Amino acid sequence: MKDILHPICLIIAGLGFLLLLRDLKKNSRDAALILLSLVYLSSALSFAISITPIWIRIDSTLGVTNIAVPLAQSCVILVLVFQTSVLAHWALPAPEARRRTRLFGLAGLAVIVGMFVLFAFLTPAVQRTSDFATYYVNDPAYKAYLALYMAAYTAAEIYLGVVCWRHARHAGNVWVVRGLRTITIGAVVIMGYCAIRIGGILGDSFGFSVARFKDIAWFCGDVGALLTLIGYFLPTLMERVEGVRSWTRSHYALWRLEPLWRALHAVAPTIALMPPPSQLQELVRFRSVSFLLYRRVTEIRDGMIELRPYLDPQVRAIAETRLTGQGLQDPELAAAVTAEQISQAISSLTHGQDFPEPAEYADARISIATTEEDMQAQLRIAAHFTPPAVSTPTAQHPARSASRAGDE
Repeated sequence: MKDILHPICLIIAGLGFLLLLRDLKKNSRDAALILLSLVYLSSALSFAISITPIWIRIDSTLGVTNIAVPLAQSCVILVLVFQTSVLAHWALPAPEARRRTRLFGLAGLAVIVGMFVLFAFLTPAVQRTSDFATYYVNDPAYKAYLALYMAAYTAAEIYLGVVCWRHARHAGNVWVVRGLRTITIGAVVIMGYCAIRIGGILGDSFGFSVARFKDIAWFCGDVGALLTLIGYFLPTLMERVEGVRSWTRSHYALWRLEPLWRALHAVAPTIALMPPPSQLQELVRFRSVSFLLYRRVTEIRDGMIELRPYLDPQVRAIAETRLTGQGLQDPELAAAVTAEQISQAISSLTHGQDFPEPAEYADARISIATTEEDMQAQLRIAAHFTPPAVSTPTAQHPARSASRAGDE
């Protein structure tokens, strides 16, 4: 059973650690993030050491039979130390969190030292990987060893379960709540492992055996540990998912706004202070285009301001009547009318024809309070926009000035 579950848990723990390394490079002083990374690293080591071929190789390399047992279980103790410390840094002020981290660390160190001391008193035996616990069940030194290990393990899981469930009731982020509750469920499942191992200690004194439950013990231990790892990583994972969604939306929005921006830039090149980078290159390099998108939204609005003197009032009136008859309503109606106004204004500018009393853009009646709302409004406009047939300017503002000078 363990040789099936351990590799799965090893993969999950290893992936979690690797995914956190990127954040760790950016936030190398974030104590909670460092401790969370150590949770996954220690967990991966504990599962790796417990896989039978690795277990045997460690024993043969170090020359000590079954030395992999205290090594793997020491990693588990470290996991518990780091898990409880992460919760302290998440829930408590920094000074108190550091104090508790030191206490958890000292307690974990004491348990690990005690385990190695007791392991040294075990009766020498042949190599054991699958039934180590049941083989040594009658050994007094092993009873003390296991009692120490399980006392620490059980106390830590009870602490994690209670604290996480309590914090989940007050957390505001839904994924944090789900993560904390998943940790609690994992801690409860692990208690099945603890119960069977404790039963192994008591069974010798009270005349019963739990040997037939060893597969259930491994199942509870590995599944509970897996749920705990998922619970800790769930908020970070969903943050990553949201980051991917945001990255995708930004690239898609930038691509959708491209035709509208190019049409405006062709007649008003001054709206762009610098040439924009290639979106394809940014896409291939998996770079964010949030700033480029912000620039594009701003430049489109600047271009619309440049076109303002060329807005024919009749074009707006005719377009609103026609599109209203087609069943369009705001904000889609305002966007469609504005798209036609922009197309007409570009054509008028290229011919040097402005209007003494230009129209307002139809979308001016749509309330826009944030850049995000402005982007959505422009995406609606871009969906209806068709560049005019004549797009090469023969005269821009100089023509407009010369026309006005002649009138005067």
